[in-house]
Amino acid sequence: MNRKDIDLVVINPGDRVEIYQVLGSSGVSAAEPPIWAGLIANYILGKGYTVEIIDANAENLTPQQVAQRMEAINPLLAAVIVYGHNPSASTQVMPSAGRICSAIKNLLPEQKLFLAGGHAASLPERTLRDESVDFVCTGEGPVSTADLLECLKSNSDDYQKVRGIIYYDNDGNLATTRDAPNVTRLDEEMPGLPWHMLPMNLYISHDWHALGYSSRKPYASIYTTLGCPYKCEFCCIQSPFKSGEQVLGLPANVNSYRYWSPEFTVRQLKILVETYGVRHIKFADEMFDLNPRYCKSIYDGLIREGLGDRLNIWAYTRVDTVKDEKMIELALKAGIRWYCIGFESASERVRNDINKGYKQEQIFKVMERLKKIGANVIANFIVGLPEDDFETMQETLELAIKLNAEWFNIYSAMAYPGSALYKRAIKEGWRLPESWIGFSQHSEETLPLPTKYLTGGQVLAFRDYAHVKYFSRPEFLSMLESKFGPAAVKQVRDTISKKLIRKYAEQIPGLEPEKGGENE
Repeated sequence: MNRKDIDLVVINPGDRVEIYQVLGSSGVSAAEPPIWAGLIANYILGKGYTVEIIDANAENLTPQQVAQRMEAINPLLAAVIVYGHNPSASTQVMPSAGRICSAIKNLLPEQKLFLAGGHAASLPERTLRDESVDFVCTGEGPVSTADLLECLKSNSDDYQKVRGIIYYDNDGNLATTRDAPNVTRLDEEMPGLPWHMLPMNLYISHDWHALGYSSRKPYASIYTTLGCPYKCEFCCIQSPFKSGEQVLGLPANVNSYRYWSPEFTVRQLKILVETYGVRHIKFADEMFDLNPRYCKSIYDGLIREGLGDRLNIWAYTRVDTVKDEKMIELALKAGIRWYCIGFESASERVRNDINKGYKQEQIFKVMERLKKIGANVIANFIVGLPEDDFETMQETLELAIKLNAEWFNIYSAMAYPGSALYKRAIKEGWRLPESWIGFSQHSEETLPLPTKYLTGGQVLAFRDYAHVKYFSRPEFLSMLESKFGPAAVKQVRDTISKKLIRKYAEQIPGLEPEKGGENE
């Protein structure tokens, strides 16, 4: 067949067992809708092309199965999208993405293959060298994908017309094109995800998100905004947007922050609730509540549509943005049940070193506000930041215990590609993981950054100790039972019994590991 049947196949890679070990195989980890794969698919559909989506992560497809589907579909272009739902999720998916690309090329050598996402945009030349692909995206993806399709549809190999890609020319030389702009009219050009094209029955929330509910399904996640104006040194979330920002005339030191309209977001949520029966929702925005007027419009719309009582939403926020008790009350009525807050460290010295400069008293004030109104808190912390030592990490654990939030995430510091911390690590010669899966927080190969005072293996050992310590405490389990019932306690005890294998963990002298395992 000379003519391709489908213009574009968008592929969402992922291997939950490789990334999460027993947490993936036992179903503890979430199965997230592929937001960026869906956004790019909808953008391309809006340009008049035909599109299909393969969610290899949700369907647990092997690379060979993906390649066989590609053979049956026979697309003009395949795009493997390695965006994730948190800073680590792009890099840790690269091994799966690489295997899928190799399997497609082994079965279909002539298939044009495009790789896009946060990791790819951060390290485009290395990605092109390392992976079996024809093109790598140097920006956010939608405009580059459309340009590439237009080029291929016209049977042209003049890829210099395609904005925002890197490839090998006919002489085998590396060639880079001019940057592509970011999408600016989000409502019109990237109107959410094409939910009808996704396996909605396979998506499942994080286990804590559904505490007190009989099921973790149906589940969905959306963006209401793109980007973040802050510049935390450990975060890589802005890396795929930087080149497109400069095309649009933004200074290099300014981060863009784009919005879907509140009306559009409310319509999306109404579709998810009424068409797909979704109750559990994640707002995947890097920072959701930066603009109170914008958030209030969403809350008012959800309440007006009668959706607030039917939703269980969680969203990321900051210590210094949760200020107005009336807004918290309104958010709760609109269905915002969980606030995910990055406290990061108990040490101001450690926080200041990574541009996280809020004061200690703000931590307690924000917790007091949220607990008073009845919102749940996911308290996020990081150990192993450059200024961390054993004492500051212990202070961080003690702070978390004192706060006694409804959920607790403690991460090891990683220098993710695209972050300022990655550039700093390269410059200083700090040891980094030998493979991309080593950037996962839960994999066997996990290797955190060393600090000025500790090895990465010691940081990892403390992180795992702290996690089990927090969830094993009687005062936490008592609070959990009082809020969510005895089933929640049983769930926590079951999941912390699941042991992760850690190749690089080194015990800290004098620190006895807690009995038990791990949780997400």
